[in-house]
Amino acid sequence: MSERFDVAIVGAGIAGASLAAMIAGHGSIALLEAEDTAGYHSTGRSAAFWTESYGGPKIQPLTAASGPFLRDGGFLSPRGALTIGRDSEGAVIDSFTRDYSVLGVAVERLDRSALESYIPGLRPGWTHGALEPSCADIDVAALHQHYLASARRDGVEVRTRSRLIAAERTSQGWQLELAGGKTIACSVLANAAGAWADDVARIAGVRPLGIAPFRRTIVQLAVSPRAPASLPLVLDISERFYFKPEAGGVWLSPHDETPSEPCDAAPEEIDVALAISRFEEVVDWRIEQLVHRWAGLRSFAPDRLPVYGFDGQVQNFFWFAGQGGFGIQTAPAAAQIGAALLTGGGEVPVDPPAFSPARFA
Repeated sequence: MSERFDVAIVGAGIAGASLAAMIAGHGSIALLEAEDTAGYHSTGRSAAFWTESYGGPKIQPLTAASGPFLRDGGFLSPRGALTIGRDSEGAVIDSFTRDYSVLGVAVERLDRSALESYIPGLRPGWTHGALEPSCADIDVAALHQHYLASARRDGVEVRTRSRLIAAERTSQGWQLELAGGKTIACSVLANAAGAWADDVARIAGVRPLGIAPFRRTIVQLAVSPRAPASLPLVLDISERFYFKPEAGGVWLSPHDETPSEPCDAAPEEIDVALAISRFEEVVDWRIEQLVHRWAGLRSFAPDRLPVYGFDGQVQNFFWFAGQGGFGIQTAPAAAQIGAALLTGGGEVPVDPPAFSPARFA
């Protein structure tokens, strides 16, 4: 007879780990991870920042609601974010400043002279900026481990090397076949599989929602002069790059979004070259060495909002996916919403209907 759980969560990245920690104590929970290590894919490859403008105005309430937990838990350290624009982009920066100020985000409009005080060696042509002082770096590894440890402490069974192979609906929920010939039964199957979310749905006979993975590239550069530790996160208003300091160098992305199959993502040479080219358009720093490069997958639903809630057509199948590149900075609020929907109780920081899978019916 198969081992039985009330809830089986597929995926032990930040989404699955945070959800498991939040519902621990509400019955028996299994957290299933396909890889040898939880968080191997997107969670372990994040650029690691928390800023309220990232993800757009509809994501900002989730980010803001997650801030207190992240700050009080010691997972944030001050950074600041500076969104910059060229000569012709003043109106776009003005609109950006207004839009987020209306939402209660502290945003300060900056001119060229102010930009120069934040970004040494700024090239000509960058004349507009908006500063978000509240932006912070996230200790992603510590946050992920916190959720895993909390889940285990409260009785969650965390099982790696447990890729979902098959799922069959039964009168009591689900019968799951895992890698290695193992089987378990559960009442509710929760899909927190990130880039593999639609694949998990197909395995379970559930209609996919169109959650698509996109590759994002990050490179680490050694530069001269050394990047000041006080440098804010610098983002392009046209979404062509972002970079921040790291050990005297920089972490840099060309803000690429290349459609990809779910996979162990690897950076492409053309995207690495694109990142470096765009960085050289911004500052006159000399690049001394390409230290490291990596890529991760960011997964979006068609409307680029996350998906939290029970499937509208298949009973006892729960979606917790589509968290794009903002899954870590919104994890506390998202897990609180997911837990309330799964258990039928508890307060939610943000009204959840906007994120329901029913919107794709």
